[in-house]
Amino acid sequence: MHESSAQRYLVNKTYDEIRVGDSASLTRTLMPEDVKLFAILTGDVNPSVVDPGYSQSGLFREVIAHGMWSGSLISTVLGTQFPGPGTILIDQALHFSRPVTIGDTITITVTAKQKFDHNKHVNFDCVCTNQEGLQVVRGTAEVLAPTEKVSRLQEVHMPEIRIDDKHERYIQLLERVKGLEPIPTAVAHPCDHESLKGPVMAFQAGIIEPILVGPENKIRAIAEEFAIDLSGIRIVHAAHSHDSAALAVSLVRTGDAEALMKGSLHTDELMGEVVARANGLRTSRRISHVFVMDVPTYHRPLLITDAAINIAPTLEEKADIIRNAIDLAHILGIPEPKVAILSAVETINPKIQSTLDAAALCKMADRGQIKGGILDGPLAFDNAISIVAAKTKGIKSAVAGHAEVLVVPDLESGNMVAKQLEYLANALTALIAHHNRKTGTV
Repeated sequence: MHESSAQRYLVNKTYDEIRVGDSASLTRTLMPEDVKLFAILTGDVNPSVVDPGYSQSGLFREVIAHGMWSGSLISTVLGTQFPGPGTILIDQALHFSRPVTIGDTITITVTAKQKFDHNKHVNFDCVCTNQEGLQVVRGTAEVLAPTEKVSRLQEVHMPEIRIDDKHERYIQLLERVKGLEPIPTAVAHPCDHESLKGPVMAFQAGIIEPILVGPENKIRAIAEEFAIDLSGIRIVHAAHSHDSAALAVSLVRTGDAEALMKGSLHTDELMGEVVARANGLRTSRRISHVFVMDVPTYHRPLLITDAAINIAPTLEEKADIIRNAIDLAHILGIPEPKVAILSAVETINPKIQSTLDAAALCKMADRGQIKGGILDGPLAFDNAISIVAAKTKGIKSAVAGHAEVLVVPDLESGNMVAKQLEYLANALTALIAHHNRKTGTV
């Protein structure tokens, strides 16, 4: 994220004030987002600059900056420092000696070399060196120098720029499962493009071993229509969506599959089979649902529970919901998740049941009835995810402002929170139903 808000004096040097040998410098460190922003601005998507995989096999074996990133910084010095405001760039010639890589700190120095009284032009020597003192760019620039003095307080408010790179965020998730054995996964009724393409891509990435459960002719027709390769993938025929759900659940129950993935059928249809008393996947612990969310405006992953299965959970059911979420957080690599139990307020109010439940759940954690995480509640949403909001309310807590699990009062509130984050904050979302024996996306 780049943000600039500064108040400073802008003072230029007019042509008459410039002396040959005068100089000015600027120092900048190249960050990954600088490379991305430059590529977005210019359209220069040279893979040696924007593709880490490609750059590993290139000449320099790592991502390098666009050459004109350094060139643009020379323009920055000329236009804002020396000569400063009013300067017009006429000509520029640059020689690039060595690459600038991520993390390099570059010092840009411009030195007045020659003045031309007849047109007020000035020639500058321009040198860019890295943190080791090695020259990376050298060249010249010719400018039309200002003739009027500028010396005033300038308040600069630049817009905030936030890079939301969904592709990179997906890659980070995929990196975590590299080297792990693919999970046999029953995919219930993958009978449209998206629900078939997803598990096939996961298969090709070595993440799952899909078992496609549904009308075989329809599945193959969709694969042919969208050129989806089903080679090496098992298909279990089911006549319609209800049969698909029942057969997929049966595969998990018998151990032929270890996870369950929802296809193009309705969630209620699949979950009806999951929770069926006779042939479902019930265990001693309550099944619950978790939205696993990557929110670009938040500094850590967010697990929101329960927003799809338990409509108005009791205290006992909320305890299981929290246990399930903690177990899932451990699987996702969060060793001691910070669990915020949400309500409308952060104090106990006998008229608001969710505040009483939150207090009881925290005491259950104190007594060892809920283990593996740090619980706090009741907390309002802002207190849970904002340190500033928590401090404003005087809340001192390891969870407030750092929550990784949000336990909502009921399904309605949870669903609204998750959908708002997905559609208003551009969050990446995975939906997981979880209990103490199996895990599967729904």
